[in-house]
Amino acid sequence: MVWSRETGWRVEGGALSGLAGPEGRKALDLMNEARTDEDKGSNRSAIKAYDQVAKKYPNSIYAPEAYYRSAKLHLIRHEYTKAFDNFQQVISRYPNTKRFSEIIGEQYRIASAMLDGARSRIFYGLLPGFVNREKSLEYFETILANAPYSDYAPLSLMNIARGHQKLKQTEDGMDALDRMINNYPQSLLAPDAYLKLAQAHASLVDGPYYDQGSTKESITYFTDFMLLFPSDPNIGAAEKGLDGMKTMLAESKIKIGDFYFYKRNNFTAARVFYNEAITSYPESAVATRAKSRLADVEAKASGKPVPSDGKTPPDAPKKKRFWLF
Repeated sequence: MVWSRETGWRVEGGALSGLAGPEGRKALDLMNEARTDEDKGSNRSAIKAYDQVAKKYPNSIYAPEAYYRSAKLHLIRHEYTKAFDNFQQVISRYPNTKRFSEIIGEQYRIASAMLDGARSRIFYGLLPGFVNREKSLEYFETILANAPYSDYAPLSLMNIARGHQKLKQTEDGMDALDRMINNYPQSLLAPDAYLKLAQAHASLVDGPYYDQGSTKESITYFTDFMLLFPSDPNIGAAEKGLDGMKTMLAESKIKIGDFYFYKRNNFTAARVFYNEAITSYPESAVATRAKSRLADVEAKASGKPVPSDGKTPPDAPKKKRFWLF
């Protein structure tokens, strides 16, 4: 499809329009009318004419061009939803289009803008709509389906994760990061995905008194990051995160050991958990504390006085105070 002011739209390269006779002439007339309006700056009229071509003559050679040009004009008018949908019509109906890569890029830019708060205009472009980050996530998923082997696929997954983070949907964000590292392990974005996934799991940790499933997952991803990308500039952040999570896990083991030792006098169980605390982070201050607790266990189990480590045991009664009036 080639356009010039003198001849209007014409087909070059021997392609047929897919329409003959009066129908073909009507489609061509609408295309010429739309492009003339477009050149005049009458974008709304041009969109109307292009849409007529796309809907009335979907099997003609003019239809993909009509959808494409309509989408570009909607984009100029900041009507992002309509622009994305029309670009998608080209991809879905005419997958062999030479503009495939260009259109995927346009869709990615629309989704990114909406994720960052751009508002699609409504009521014929007169009013701005609402911020719709959920729609942007839907668009990124569409891009993934359209072009799973393109450079935009891993970028889309990282943006899906970022969008879920903005929406406080941590688990959905982690799912996107997990897909990223499993489907595109060779991507330049893989290190960032590993680190973000480790940090996301860490954000779910409630403290040493709670289940440590997220702590263990976080430790796994921090460790994988450090092993796979030892030269990454974020290695310091990973080391700090790993230290925090290993400390949390070891602290959790001590809390359970304390329960069995001080509350239940179950020396066997206490030994198990204090030893697990040491194994979880051998070189840490928590491990030193666990070794001290083990000494207390052995002393109490043999009937000897429990040595003081300078701290009040969890079940020790508070000192009474006597006040004179």
